[in-house]
Amino acid sequence: MNEIPTISSASSYDFEMKAVFDEIKKISKSKKMESNNSSKNSEEIVIGLQFPEGLKKHAMDIASKIEKETGTSVYISADPCFGACDLDMQLLEKSDLFFHFGHAELKQGYDENIENKVRFIEARSKVDITDAVSAAIPLLPEQTIGLVTTVQHVHQLENAKQILEAVGKTVIIGDGDERIAYPGQILGCNFSAAHSESEKCDAVLYIGSGQFHPIGTALSSKKRVVCADPFTSDVFELNYRKFLMQRSAVIGNASDAETFCIIVSTKNGQYRKTLAESIKSKAEAHGKQAFILFMDLVTPDQMLSFKADAFVNTACPRLAIDDSGRYPAPVLTPQEFEIVLGERAWEDLVLDEILEGGQD
Repeated sequence: MNEIPTISSASSYDFEMKAVFDEIKKISKSKKMESNNSSKNSEEIVIGLQFPEGLKKHAMDIASKIEKETGTSVYISADPCFGACDLDMQLLEKSDLFFHFGHAELKQGYDENIENKVRFIEARSKVDITDAVSAAIPLLPEQTIGLVTTVQHVHQLENAKQILEAVGKTVIIGDGDERIAYPGQILGCNFSAAHSESEKCDAVLYIGSGQFHPIGTALSSKKRVVCADPFTSDVFELNYRKFLMQRSAVIGNASDAETFCIIVSTKNGQYRKTLAESIKSKAEAHGKQAFILFMDLVTPDQMLSFKADAFVNTACPRLAIDDSGRYPAPVLTPQEFEIVLGERAWEDLVLDEILEGGQD
């Protein structure tokens, strides 16, 4: 029989279980008072949990701990989760309290009813960044260094700043726009903290894993980017030539397209109907046919029935990038679509962003 995986004391992330228990006890107390005042029996309290893919392995253990500690009923969202913009609305509606793990709250995009129910548990990393940042110093001969990271490491940016300043560097931690919770924090759909003060920086140090975030940082800031991964201690200068070659191929394959389908996600935080309508108007002004598709979860299989020459994605910007080879036709970002139409130069390519005020 398989055992439920447990949260090891050596886990790389802080799941803030005490704060979780405290929040549940507050709502339990409130519900009990309401029940006493109305002379009705107290209803069962339902707790919803949501995790991104990398943290789902901890879901059952966290649910078990909550049920044992609080006596509530816990339900886990099994749907894919792409960020704080992607709350499981169906489970949320059925929950008295909903915990979203692994992301910081977006400062725009939620209505009051959602905000009152949802608690964001950022699951910050407990891995020390000191060695990774120190190892990056030889790759940073420039004087003024910008610092960016994801929410998992944002609490350690001041430590990174001190390490760099100790060797004589000038360090800038930029503020993002109103969607961003912390200075220096970047999202897969928002690099405003990377480009808000990029003109003052000579290079940028990205602290974290993967290449998507540093690629967005490089394209938006137009600066050289060095990556330091605290989990693996890998340190390297970002080379995004392969990425540009892949996107060049996608743009090239769409260059003769006459019919476009424009994807609009109904997910809270990704919904950009106005942008889609603008893209449709541009397409028609160039003599193209364009249709707008509304959907919640965007997958390659959903596109099979629509015989377009190319798609334009206004949902999560990563959808056009991460699964590009699996779609039945080229999937463009709005900026790449402008290149296809001849309205944007190739050298002005940037990753798509959902910025402050960028949602409908």
